[in-house]
Amino acid sequence: MEILKQRPSRHPAERLTFLVLLLLSSVTLLTTLGVILSLLGDVVQFFRRVPLAEFLFAPEWTPLFAEPRYGIAPLLAGTFLVTAIALFVAVPLGLALAVYVSEYLPSDKRARVLGVLELFEGIPTVVFGYFALLFVTPLLQKVIPGLSLFNPLSAGLVMGFAILPYVSNVAADAMQSVPRSIREAAYALGARPYEVALKVVLPAALSGVIAAIILAASRAIGETMIVAIAAGQRPALTLDPRETIATMTSYIVQAATGDQPVGSTAYYALFAVGFTLFFLTLLLNVLAQYIVERYRERYE
Repeated sequence: MEILKQRPSRHPAERLTFLVLLLLSSVTLLTTLGVILSLLGDVVQFFRRVPLAEFLFAPEWTPLFAEPRYGIAPLLAGTFLVTAIALFVAVPLGLALAVYVSEYLPSDKRARVLGVLELFEGIPTVVFGYFALLFVTPLLQKVIPGLSLFNPLSAGLVMGFAILPYVSNVAADAMQSVPRSIREAAYALGARPYEVALKVVLPAALSGVIAAIILAASRAIGETMIVAIAAGQRPALTLDPRETIATMTSYIVQAATGDQPVGSTAYYALFAVGFTLFFLTLLLNVLAQYIVERYRERYE
């Protein structure tokens, strides 16, 4: 919004540059509004047929049954279960990697490591999905009795490694932005390197670290192929990681490739789930931005 408060120069070239930059900066906002408007009409049609209370609190999601139920709770439970498992893996490993990259790795090697992590982000998630289904699940079945072929445990574990770069890269950037004078003051007081990293630098970059975790959670909630392949597509209101579940994204994949008649309630349910997913991810991204802006550490 700061750009809207600025007054461009009267020079024609600078005015044109200002307008172009303003247009480009508005693309994200316009895209978000376009997504909302494209979903809103079908979402309204859905809630004309299904009460909001049933959508939020009914314990079953069976839109294709003879007596359909449209309670999104099973999809939310599956989504949050897989996300929690993924964060359980990604947060400690990502923060440990961020501390190592920021505080211990020589500066000439830091860019290479971060570059490798960014390449890791580019691996197609369908590869992670089949890796979880065909390699991780058989290993877990040998040590965990009653583990289903499709389960949130293997999907969450593999997803944790998929979102690990989001935690490590953003957290490392936040830690590197802490002024060196803060580190030197800690060393002057006799602190050891691990004490400087964990008790000085990490708390000083806490807002960026929290934002990294929230962004990783948003990425995990919106993940599609890993959960669609490895976690299953059976909506169940359970927190047992051994059972087959369904998430919002896996249901969208299932419904989008099905044969629901256009205009049916099951058809509109697809847009209701998509809007819920969009709202959750948008809320998490706004929360991360708020934390960075509200609690950003300022050093004089």
